Amino acid sequence: MKRKVLHSSDCKGAKPTGTSRSPRVGKALVSVVIPVLNESRTVGPVVRFARKSPVVGEVLVIDDGSIDGTAELAEKAGARVITSSLLGKGASMEDGIHEACHDLILFLDGDLRGLESGLIERMVQPLIAGDADLAKARFKRSSGRVTLLTAKPLLRTYFPELADIAQPLGGIIAARTELLRNLRLENDYGVDIGLLIDATQSRARIVEVDIGHVMHDSQSLEALEEMAIQVARTILQRAGEWGRLRIRHVQAANERDRIRRADFRRTLDLLNGASRLALIDMDGTLLNARFVMALADRTGRTERLIPLLDSPNLSATARTRKIAALFAGVHKAVFEEVARGLPLNRGAVEMVVGLRKAGYAVGIVTDSYRIAAEVIRRRVFADFTISHVLTFRNDRSTGGITLCPAMRHPSGCHHHTLCKVNVLHHLRDEVGISPARIIAVGDSSNDVCLLQAAGRSVAFEPKTPEVRQAAKRVVERDLRGILDYLGVPASRQSEIRDHPKSAGRTLDVEDAGA
Repeated sequence: MKRKVLHSSDCKGAKPTGTSRSPRVGKALVSVVIPVLNESRTVGPVVRFARKSPVVGEVLVIDDGSIDGTAELAEKAGARVITSSLLGKGASMEDGIHEACHDLILFLDGDLRGLESGLIERMVQPLIAGDADLAKARFKRSSGRVTLLTAKPLLRTYFPELADIAQPLGGIIAARTELLRNLRLENDYGVDIGLLIDATQSRARIVEVDIGHVMHDSQSLEALEEMAIQVARTILQRAGEWGRLRIRHVQAANERDRIRRADFRRTLDLLNGASRLALIDMDGTLLNARFVMALADRTGRTERLIPLLDSPNLSATARTRKIAALFAGVHKAVFEEVARGLPLNRGAVEMVVGLRKAGYAVGIVTDSYRIAAEVIRRRVFADFTISHVLTFRNDRSTGGITLCPAMRHPSGCHHHTLCKVNVLHHLRDEVGISPARIIAVGDSSNDVCLLQAAGRSVAFEPKTPEVRQAAKRVVERDLRGILDYLGVPASRQSEIRDHPKSAGRTLDVEDAGA
């Protein structure tokens, strides 16, 4: 149905707007639109809150057929009440858009509570200043289940440019009226996410505005199920319209998520509150093998790898990049299969489980690749990995690599550009974990600086005298000797050996848990 677009002179009860060409806070510039359905307990306070703002010229309540007196209470509070033309939240919002008299529209939900003073002014300020076309509210409330379990995963997959929006389903939105009148609105719970996607695709400038804390009424599981269905349908429909329902978009989303999970800041968040840490090398320590050698053997690249490993003319950084480039084109599955098949050193699983039971957060710190380190982490039940990150496209290695930022530090190791000891400095500076509360375990020259700096350190079957001298203890043959070094009681060790997944067998990723 074609709707009549109203002008200021047509508006009932609206404050005069003045000119819209040079808007200033303090003038009536904003139409507040509140779609409602049976919200008699809260609609009055929401309307009165909106009317207090000096930038609000009118408050429109679009009633979706309420039977509890919502419309009457809204009108009594000072709103102009309009009955939805088609029924449904999207239709109500569209009615509000076409009835609005001002250049800017702010949508509020009718069930809001605890709105902070100045919210409306903060929401529209980026629009008034000419810095944005649409503002989405960000507020201090944990994201809902539909947001976390449906909206965000689908956005990360098909619309990664929106993946960082805190509350993509939130109904508090400010936008230019002209923009909104050119967008299509869904007539169900998909309306807010559809509006956000369409605004993005129309190249609208979008910002988030922190509005403090707000409260919404909770919804039943049945209502949340219906919301999830409608939100998913809207995102997938838009993805199809924009040519994004293709396997390459899913693969690209998986790659973005893999890189996101590798972010050292996520590890720092995980370690907040940790009292003791164990940092353990992978190749030669947890593994009775070297991953890159096994990968080269599997892919027929050994003859090209050996000169890179032995070349004295290459810096550690250049060597790392050249080795990564050597494996360009190798499928991701091959990396994972090789990592699954490598033998663990005796006692590796029991040691990690024992350290965790003794109160340590256990991390694998390796010069190898995260795609392999994550498989090994799951096999031995460690908590986190710190490593370099290979890049993949269409599930095949590009040959590119992102060097681990945690192995660099402005005031860290003076001998190496990339060094594991720099992880120690980051943990000290950013999490407040003293080196005295860290045990390090390694076997080769790449581990020497870390072994020297940690409060406790173990050289496991050290490859050189330098490694042996750097550590405070040497352990041979069985990694469970580290538990003896730390004084884990014999009864606890017996319990660890009886752990159902600690028999030293090779575990599949699916077996290993999180």
